Amino acid sequence: MIRGDKMLLKDKVAVITGAASGFGKETCNLFAAEGAKIAAVDYSEEGAITAEDIINKNGEAIFVRADVSKEEDVKNYIDEALSKFDKIDIVFNNAGIFVPGKADELSIEDWDKVMDINLKGVFLGCKYAIPHLKDNGGVIINTASAAGLIGFPDSISYAASKGGVVSLTRSVAVDYVNDNIRANCICPGTGRTRMTEEVLQNEQMKEMFLNPIPMKRFAQPIDIANAALFLASDLSSYLTGVALPVDGGWTMA
Repeated sequence: MIRGDKMLLKDKVAVITGAASGFGKETCNLFAAEGAKIAAVDYSEEGAITAEDIINKNGEAIFVRADVSKEEDVKNYIDEALSKFDKIDIVFNNAGIFVPGKADELSIEDWDKVMDINLKGVFLGCKYAIPHLKDNGGVIINTASAAGLIGFPDSISYAASKGGVVSLTRSVAVDYVNDNIRANCICPGTGRTRMTEEVLQNEQMKEMFLNPIPMKRFAQPIDIANAALFLASDLSSYLTGVALPVDGGWTMA
């Protein structure tokens, strides 16, 4: 049930990419429970289930299918959110992919695919949302990664793309602070999501990713959703340009 008292995002409109599963789906549900109207964006039609679940709990949501690396798709999901809800307050550029590989192993095609979705997709989400966030101020949240902050094994394209997201976020924060737009990014450690499911089935890879984490557990989707809620709400009204590790202590160790 969508609760009606003391909601942190009451009457806000949030556009969330990667909404079909994992961090994005959990964040859609949490934001809706906190009073937000949700534009759930994903390449997979399963994103429609996320929107339907919110509606079934008396929330407001739409689903927009999009490839975040395609400019026209990004323009469209922004336009669809505006058409349905008349404004945008929060954009969570969360969609991403992971392709393992070292520099001498990774194909150019895989490099380009990771960069297009993980970095270009964030750029396009910012580019087409910012003109509308300028109207009343707003919040941009980007999903980076612990891999964007430290050396990350067997993940050169992913680490490079997420390091780019950190720098992009800081640039956006500086460029639009006078428009009352805050931009921050979340840097998750390894999480239990659909994206990492295949990798973590390999016991050697699982141990490689788990061993450096002081808390000795992987991130759960709610861990990231809670961080996104903090950054989206007025609880973080004096934060911009922050790369927030949510990693069980990994980047501290």
